Amino acid sequence: MSWVSPGQLTELGVLGMNQRNVDYIGRYNDRSMFPLVDNKLKTKQIAAEFEIKTPALLQVLEYQYQISHFRELVESLDGFVIKPAKGSGGKGITVITHRDGDFFFKPSGVAVELATLELHLSNILAGLYSLGGSPDVAIVEQLIQPSSLLRQYSHQGVPDIRILVFQGYPVMAMLRLSTVASDGKANLHQGAVGVGINIATGHSVHAVQFDLRVTHHPDTGMPLDDILIDGWPEMLRMAASCYEASGLGYLGVDLVLDEQDGPLLLELNARPGLAIQMANGQGLLPRLALIEQMNHKKYRSPEQRAAFVMQAFG
Repeated sequence: MSWVSPGQLTELGVLGMNQRNVDYIGRYNDRSMFPLVDNKLKTKQIAAEFEIKTPALLQVLEYQYQISHFRELVESLDGFVIKPAKGSGGKGITVITHRDGDFFFKPSGVAVELATLELHLSNILAGLYSLGGSPDVAIVEQLIQPSSLLRQYSHQGVPDIRILVFQGYPVMAMLRLSTVASDGKANLHQGAVGVGINIATGHSVHAVQFDLRVTHHPDTGMPLDDILIDGWPEMLRMAASCYEASGLGYLGVDLVLDEQDGPLLLELNARPGLAIQMANGQGLLPRLALIEQMNHKKYRSPEQRAAFVMQAFG
């Protein structure tokens, strides 16, 4: 979507931020459930209860004295990911892809020493990256190995899939590809590429960077019009299951496709952004309106809801 007037946005069914906050987040998301999705450790715990696969948890650090245990852990690891439990927007996440002796390497090729990682853990525990600056917990997870199919499209970072779920129904999806501009992170506001995905087939339909249409990845040069995501029905089922797991009626589900383990849940978002509409080249409102008008008793299970949207929004 290139620049259009407010009237044209309405005609296209584009959901704006104020309407999203009032009519969808405010109406369908109980604030008492927010701590479950704002905390990555709690998200992993509820996902396990509902048999939703997540990256393997290697270590949890709650206190400064436990950082010495991290030194023991990484002696046997080649790659891993460090995350603040209450971080947002990718802040504080450190990815280590491999090591060489005493040096640990980020996806960019930058080498850091163990002391640097220990200082980073200390900063996480002190709340440097948490919402509101409150003390936090550090998580060490397995390193995701992106599927070979998707890896070729992204620059350094791990490609992920954002699926927007409304009242248990996946309504829109996009693939997020990191770039040089986004510093290897899958954040569209920082310059990552958003690729709209046909909800019925898992096939790419449209792509944007900085809200402008693109046909090829700016760094890898790969065409973006013929991407097909493996295991798409299972991804939709997992996303639909997150409705029961989280108790939220309007949420973003972030998944990755691991080469060995298949689809994995990265995190949930109770306030998902609206750029997914730009990536798909169409507005959310018609799909949300259809779900609101439905008789939901017909589609009780995540499998049934996933099957419905594949037929309705294809």
